[in-house]
Amino acid sequence: MKPEIIKRLTKINGLLALVVLAASPLFAQETLTLDKALQIAGTNSPGIQTSLLNLERYQKNLEAQRAALKSKFTLGVTPVDYTNTRRFDTRVSEWYTNESFASNATFRVEQPILATDGTISLVNRFGWQNSNAVFEGGNSTESKRYTNNLYLNLSQPIFTYNRLKLQLKELELSFENAGINYALQRMNLEKNVTQFFYNVYMSQMNLSITRDELGNTQKSYDIIKNKVDAGLAAREELYQAELNLATSKSSLQNAQVNFENAKDQLKMYLGMDLFTDILVLADVAANPVPVDLDKAIENGLGNRMELRQREIDVETSQFEMIRTKALNEFSGDVNLAFGIIGDNEKLGQIFDQPTKNPQVQLSFNIPLFDWGEKKARIKAQEAAIKSQELNLSEEKKQIIIDIRQVYRNLQNQLNQIEIARQNERNAQLTYEINLERYQNGDLTGMDLNLYQTQLSTKKIAYAQSLINYKIELLNLKIQTLYDFEKQQPILPAELYKQNQ
Repeated sequence: MKPEIIKRLTKINGLLALVVLAASPLFAQETLTLDKALQIAGTNSPGIQTSLLNLERYQKNLEAQRAALKSKFTLGVTPVDYTNTRRFDTRVSEWYTNESFASNATFRVEQPILATDGTISLVNRFGWQNSNAVFEGGNSTESKRYTNNLYLNLSQPIFTYNRLKLQLKELELSFENAGINYALQRMNLEKNVTQFFYNVYMSQMNLSITRDELGNTQKSYDIIKNKVDAGLAAREELYQAELNLATSKSSLQNAQVNFENAKDQLKMYLGMDLFTDILVLADVAANPVPVDLDKAIENGLGNRMELRQREIDVETSQFEMIRTKALNEFSGDVNLAFGIIGDNEKLGQIFDQPTKNPQVQLSFNIPLFDWGEKKARIKAQEAAIKSQELNLSEEKKQIIIDIRQVYRNLQNQLNQIEIARQNERNAQLTYEINLERYQNGDLTGMDLNLYQTQLSTKKIAYAQSLINYKIELLNLKIQTLYDFEKQQPILPAELYKQNQ
């Protein structure tokens, strides 16, 4: 960028600040730069807050699942268990009345086995029971005893997939995907804030240019009015000057309304107080940045988080295929238990004569016929997996196309900046020449108004071309995750960091 252009833009920024400050009400006004706007949005934006809450939800779900893989300690207590019922003793074919009072507690330690999807448990059940029975013949019996049942149990599914591992992996991928969504939301936030910010800047600049235009139109009106009053110009020239002045005042009013509307949109997106007045200060000097297209595509394909999202979709579809294949599957369960049971009237003698209680159980689930349900569901899931793989392939192609488009737009914008700069300079010189002709009476007010409008249009077009270049640079950074201005990559992990 040439030094004279930068100097002119700095002067415009200063004039814009003075004009807007002079036109603002007499209350506190907050000055916003683009960096400050991004900082405010990173904290207050509703979209970012929603993404953070979603990220926290998946993070806590993952933490809960990992905690569930650790040993679980439980204690069940039944302090009172009283029954009084009529029973039939099949051994002696006699009815009897049984009254029982018991109290017991069960302590259990369960440890899931991630490697095998099994569960190993240590259980101890301790209790006391007072039971008496009265038979029809008048005989009665009574028993008061302490009991303790201690055993180790292993439950292991066989011939099936590991559900614990699959569930944990799904939660890990969900958390990763939520982190990617948050990072993409932050990048999208930067793009939107930049767009809203420059919309306010352009509205602010348009307001300043419209004020200058009104000032020039007022001068033209004063000149022609003096000439008409002196009889040096026709009265229809005065009518045209009045029309031009009224049009300029209307344009100024419209520019003021557009400026206020643009500020409200920016404040709403940033999450700011809508009653806070703001003034934006922007450096729109667009220094040409060298861009290597091959390097841009390489970084885009290597770092774009959308590709990882499509890979997660493929993995998730494969998990669903595992579940589908498990429908009506041949599977089994193995249960092994070993322990000792002791009982005695005296607490200290419970295990004087313990009884061993080993248990072995092997069971199978054998599907016989499902009318083709499993086969059809597998075919459907295969189609879903191929669809996700196709999405991954198309995403790569779209990334290459988008990067190429941005690269071409950048090259084109550099040319547009130079053209717009030259057009603005020519429009300024043209207006100054024709203003002198107007003052000498060689040009009508209508013609001068056309040159004034042309000058305003070219000024806005020049500023817009500079902004377009900066927005395309930002777009390139988002598309490639590489900052060509700083010549450094943007690591996706950095985007996951939350603003403190």
